Amino acid sequence: MIRILFAAGAARWDTWAPPLRAALDRMGLDYQLAQEMAPEQVDYIVYAPDGDLEDFTPYVRVKAVLSLWAGVEAIIGNRSLTQPLARMVGGGLTEGMVEWVCGHGLRHHLGMDAHIVNPEHAWHWAPAPLATERAVTVLGLGALGTPVAQALAGLGFPVTGWSRRPKAVPGLRCLHGEEGLRAALEGADMVVLLLPDTPATQNLLDAERLSWLSEGAFVINPGRGSLIDDAALLEALDSGRLAHATLDVFREEPLPRDHPFWAHPKVTVTPHVASETRAGPGAEVIAENIRRGEAGEPFLHLVDRTAGY
Repeated sequence: MIRILFAAGAARWDTWAPPLRAALDRMGLDYQLAQEMAPEQVDYIVYAPDGDLEDFTPYVRVKAVLSLWAGVEAIIGNRSLTQPLARMVGGGLTEGMVEWVCGHGLRHHLGMDAHIVNPEHAWHWAPAPLATERAVTVLGLGALGTPVAQALAGLGFPVTGWSRRPKAVPGLRCLHGEEGLRAALEGADMVVLLLPDTPATQNLLDAERLSWLSEGAFVINPGRGSLIDDAALLEALDSGRLAHATLDVFREEPLPRDHPFWAHPKVTVTPHVASETRAGPGAEVIAENIRRGEAGEPFLHLVDRTAGY
């Protein structure tokens, strides 16, 4: 029997247990799924870092720790977690992120705020440019960044994608490395940040790099709060260099009530809702990795701890 410990927080149990059992049953696996289990008996751990499990040392026979989260920066610093760690890819995360970014991207592109918030009942006649006239850059071409960039390109935007290492994505202009970063940002009318939180990406969008964007550009950050220098962003907004920033992630969450982002007229704050793992499709990802582990096949979406994602 395969013993699976659900260590992703008691509040998630009622939502996740039924679809997990259904997915495991469809694969014909003989298993026990529970919130409590003797550590020496556990084969797999379904995990989220906001749960109660912190010490992985007693789990000596665990074949893999399967996270419900896409990001792993809150996990990989745990020195007791030496077992293979898989992050969540899929599980509704991709679809949610594509919808959120395209929604806010089109909002800025079309200038919809002037019509939605219009207490003076002013007749704002200002047709938006076509998508083909607005250059978009997506920083990060991973499991989320690539489909977001492809979706924006499908709407007609000329999209440049940037990544740390060389990548090729049909329909996109793909750049990489430090020189590629400058070329990707120079003249960009809209920038979407979908990079992981690593030492190499912290404050990636600082004052100098913000100055490379076209005047009146938009910044959309559903990636990680540490990717942008907050003070430099506020300065660029105040100076008029940037038109607006829509931010879903922050260095401290929930965002403190006295943080200047809340009251700034050119900042939209959303409460880390751009993308969330859905239990139905997420359970399929978890069950597939358990099936693979039992069949001796490679796990999907294993984390490279040296790279940080």
